[in-house]
Amino acid sequence: MSIFDAFDRISQNSEKKSGKIEYIIVGLGNFGMQYDGTRHNTGFFVIDVLAEKCETEISRPKFKSKIAETLIEGKKCLLMKPVTYMNNSGEAVVEAMNFYKIKPEKVIIIYDDVSLDVGRLRIRRKGSHGGHNGMRSIIDLSGSEDFPRIKMGVGKKPHPDYDLAKWVLGKFRAEDMEKLKTSAENACESLKLMVSGKTDEAMNKYNS
Repeated sequence: MSIFDAFDRISQNSEKKSGKIEYIIVGLGNFGMQYDGTRHNTGFFVIDVLAEKCETEISRPKFKSKIAETLIEGKKCLLMKPVTYMNNSGEAVVEAMNFYKIKPEKVIIIYDDVSLDVGRLRIRRKGSHGGHNGMRSIIDLSGSEDFPRIKMGVGKKPHPDYDLAKWVLGKFRAEDMEKLKTSAENACESLKLMVSGKTDEAMNKYNS
């Protein structure tokens, strides 16, 4: 590394530590080793991929979450993984929103969707919870549906009578992991566009 590269890295790190949080990016899931690799933890998976790309680690405890601060396309962003368990995700999200005075329009939520096949994702500017308990908690406690979101496909239940909780708390099949990794990469690229005010472009490019 040259002296110029080192100076640039120091400057970037200093910039990350200063300035106001502009966006909150939240991946939903359940904390605990028993939930690692489950369909319901897809939001956590994407946030971990994003953190690695941003050369940071989501480890600092705050807002009932594990958090990190980073720059994405020049925007200072707070990355969050709530530790409240899925059904109480709103407690963490609303606490962070209130602290930084961030409106729902600048809080991007990433979570699993059983109506989409593995590998597909769907970006929306806002909407109802659609039966997802994490989103239900966020909407109920914030009083708003105006949260941009990236819904990550985890696949449909094997048959209609299959227990939904058992399905989402089940682990991905080995053959699905490559598809999941590709969709997580696409979600990270989508986030770059979304924080740059180009949500329509993200939708046109990555919705599938």
